[in-house]
Amino acid sequence: MAKSGRPPLSGIRVIDFSRVIAGPLCTQILADMGAEIIKIENPDGGDDTRKGAGPRAGGEKGESHFFMTYNRGKKSVALDFTTPDGQAVLHKLLASADVMVENFRPGVLRKYGLDYASIHRKYPRLIYLSISAYGQTGPLSDRPGYDPVLQAESGMMSVNGEADGEGLRHAIAIVDTMTGIHSVAAINAALFARTDTGKGQYIDLALYDTALACLGNLGAYYLIGGEQPRRAGNGHFASVPNSSFDTKNGKIYMAVANQKLFIDTCKAMGHPEWAEDPRFATIAQRVANKPVLTKLMEDVLRTDTKENWAQKFRHLPAGPIRTMQEALDEPEVKRRGMLKTYKQSRVGEVPIIGSNYRFSDTPVDDTRPPPSLGEHTDWVLREIGGLKAAEVAALREKKVIG
Repeated sequence: MAKSGRPPLSGIRVIDFSRVIAGPLCTQILADMGAEIIKIENPDGGDDTRKGAGPRAGGEKGESHFFMTYNRGKKSVALDFTTPDGQAVLHKLLASADVMVENFRPGVLRKYGLDYASIHRKYPRLIYLSISAYGQTGPLSDRPGYDPVLQAESGMMSVNGEADGEGLRHAIAIVDTMTGIHSVAAINAALFARTDTGKGQYIDLALYDTALACLGNLGAYYLIGGEQPRRAGNGHFASVPNSSFDTKNGKIYMAVANQKLFIDTCKAMGHPEWAEDPRFATIAQRVANKPVLTKLMEDVLRTDTKENWAQKFRHLPAGPIRTMQEALDEPEVKRRGMLKTYKQSRVGEVPIIGSNYRFSDTPVDDTRPPPSLGEHTDWVLREIGGLKAAEVAALREKKVIG
């Protein structure tokens, strides 16, 4: 149990086989919470995202921004677990581990004796989490999983986009992200259960299931009402004013979801009479007369800037639509401590968004940088695996480790 002042998962060890987003996001959050993450990477290139396109920290031959996003606070071990020697090393690490995370296609690890059934017999206290596209069993289990495809198949895409346009994907990998967050919740629940049962267990998390769970009230809208929820772009098909509006220098978003908020909005805009206008007196009437109300509002909103309107509306659900630069340069971001600068061993200083968790007694530690490939191989094998220097050198000579 973490002592006061230490991160809440201090003392928990995780063997992490995951790559790309969902699994690495999960283990990064666990690392912030104090868990020791041993990231197992292929000696030939490591995590797939190390080679990702786009800006690279440290220049053209540095680390990809993609990898840097999801891997802070971890120890990287470059190990070929497809070899008998590699598997022997892994078992030395698993013997002291609390959690194992993997996101290979179902059945892949069985070939190496690293499936749950094999592992559970040897390490009954180990919590084993598998992330896959469509679950570990069933006719779709062998399919690969890519976030936008899952957005399409789950119905997510059908409710996103302009009313008269096609369904659109979310630009953020929202299914991967939500699966990573749900993975953290599942692991913490299993760790808590183990304090009572003394046993580990298997957790099967599917991206597809997560996408369906994330449909939320829109899924229930169809199940209970029998109708497809309508796309409304930046607006809302059943709530007005709930959309983006032009101002003097850009757009502001307003989510005025009930009658009191509408009355307060009208007052803040200097037109309390709008709330008494029979065309706008109820939500249903505002929906029916949306174009008229929108024009009246924008005529007023265009007389001032989005920043000034945000101040006038600070007691209301409204805010400026910002660019990435505007959002991350906002002083509140720094006040909240959300921007960190990490000194990575290979590429130097790198700016990254930090943890959003705030614990009063056991604060998280999001200060450790993402690792270089194989940066901790020797230390982990000696200090955790118990190997001698000569044994580590022999494994490197055989190219089992990088």
